Amino acid sequence: MVAAARRQIGVTVGYDAEYRALAYPGGDVPLNTGVCTDVVTRALRDQGFDLQRAVHQDMASHFGNYPHQWGLRAPDPNIDHRRVPNLMTFFRRQGWERAITADPGDYHPGDVVTWNLGGGTTHIGIVSGPKNTAACPLVIHNIGQGTREEDTLFAFKIIGHYRLAKTD
Repeated sequence: MVAAARRQIGVTVGYDAEYRALAYPGGDVPLNTGVCTDVVTRALRDQGFDLQRAVHQDMASHFGNYPHQWGLRAPDPNIDHRRVPNLMTFFRRQGWERAITADPGDYHPGDVVTWNLGGGTTHIGIVSGPKNTAACPLVIHNIGQGTREEDTLFAFKIIGHYRLAKTD
């Protein structure tokens, strides 16, 4: 998963949160752009797991368990997998949630982390292998300038930590 996320660096060079009609299943925005959730979706899709489809199917069966802050009355496969709170709910429902700690050793390559950036804005990224000088792992994410690998694990308040089970 880390290698798949890393392959997006230099390819996804923009950030575009605009709502778009997507193919289903397997839909995506153009590879040169996207949002933080697209990094995770694309990395998982490269592993043979369609997060768009999985989230949509789970939301269709358990819609009441998902956030309704966007005024939706039914699942929308164009956008549901592109919203961090929905992914947090899906990951939790799959049993992939891990403890949130301040110990960088608890975060393994391939783990997914979510943050509260403040002002109601959430963010998501994938823990990668390299570490900074304090032995803290880097993160692959798109926070505005395209997909990058950066030292951001503890830059914001962590609100979710997930270790995805084999998705094949």
